[in-house]
Amino acid sequence: MTRYLVLQLARLGDLLQTRRLLAGLDAQIEADGAGGEVHLAVDASLAALAGRLYPHVHVHALPAHAGPGRDPAAVALAVRQACGELAAIPFDKVFCLNFSPLGMAVSALFPPEAQRGYRQFSGQPDKDRLLRLVFRLTRERRAAGLNLADIWAHLDDVPLAAALVNPPAAPRGSGLGVALAGRMARRSLPPEILAPIVRTAFRASGAKRVTLLGTAAQASEARALVKQLDPATASACQDLTGQTGLGELCQVVASLDRLLTPDTGAMHLAAFFGVPVTAFFLSSAWCHETGPYGVGHEVWQSVVPCAPCLESVPCDKGHVCRLPFADPALLRLLGGSAKAEPPAGLALFRTDCDALGAVCRLERGEDASEAGRRAFRAFAARHLAGQDAALAEGTAEAALAERFFLETDWTLPPPGRDAAGEE
Repeated sequence: MTRYLVLQLARLGDLLQTRRLLAGLDAQIEADGAGGEVHLAVDASLAALAGRLYPHVHVHALPAHAGPGRDPAAVALAVRQACGELAAIPFDKVFCLNFSPLGMAVSALFPPEAQRGYRQFSGQPDKDRLLRLVFRLTRERRAAGLNLADIWAHLDDVPLAAALVNPPAAPRGSGLGVALAGRMARRSLPPEILAPIVRTAFRASGAKRVTLLGTAAQASEARALVKQLDPATASACQDLTGQTGLGELCQVVASLDRLLTPDTGAMHLAAFFGVPVTAFFLSSAWCHETGPYGVGHEVWQSVVPCAPCLESVPCDKGHVCRLPFADPALLRLLGGSAKAEPPAGLALFRTDCDALGAVCRLERGEDASEAGRRAFRAFAARHLAGQDAALAEGTAEAALAERFFLETDWTLPPPGRDAAGEE
């Protein structure tokens, strides 16, 4: 019997983006016919939801995130108990998906040859060759284009076909949803910019209801948004901010015809259920990295020169990435105009899947980095297929290899593993 453990100790969106890896492992077990188990360790706050989203997976709860009123001694005891339970299971592969001290500590409970992703070896942090490459890509994010879900899926040798991960986008019947904001406020549109977008989308959709979604902390934003709306749209609004737990949020999102959203966990939840997404990506959000996964979603991506930025660095440009979203040309496009052109600094992408994974294809506007990103995806596909040695000198792919590979990537295999398959 084959046993896999996936350590996903981040937030809601990350849990949802783990689906391709989990489904791929489950498919391997079914194909082998010898039986097996997929285990998933998550933060305790997400354990119940993880069991609901992935009913065939054995879920383990870990107190990965601090919270008010938590007793440190109780947290330490819970970690010790959970680690003891996991250590007693003979896992064949352990996937640590987060650069997290707790995740790497759990991963270190198992033999080095079983570990994938992030790990600790002899007290030192380490990571798979693919993750080393991904870290280097942060220098040139616009020219790269690997979805986070695909990075995690390719930590395994046999990833599930991307088109089989999430259902194709299709309306579900309960009107328009609006996710107000994510954890990073500057990635979201303020009410004065969002309100005309909501009004236009509501009128164009023919929906009878607009459901506002968010945490209790975003209730004031919901009220501010409603005040900015025209009477007809405002009267159609159902404000659920702060009123839905994760289980209720699943039910609401899964029933929508479309979700308007920045880069949020609710966006990934909609894609998980095949609910069409219209996403607005700005600031540090980059649709080619964390866009909605699946076929048929749309993303309005800010492509101003400074995008995507680093969320850890304060903006010194006056949040210029927001300005195209306030342009009337965007409203004409959202209203269904076939003649309008996107405002400068904004591009419309349609989501799709290819052999590598999720891909955002340009539909309207300009994307100066498209050619470079296409070349990089071809290079990445060859790399993941183990065909690096076939790169011909003088080609664009060979130039990418020169920029992104180091000699240690192939001269030093991961701890506990031989060089087979690492060259």
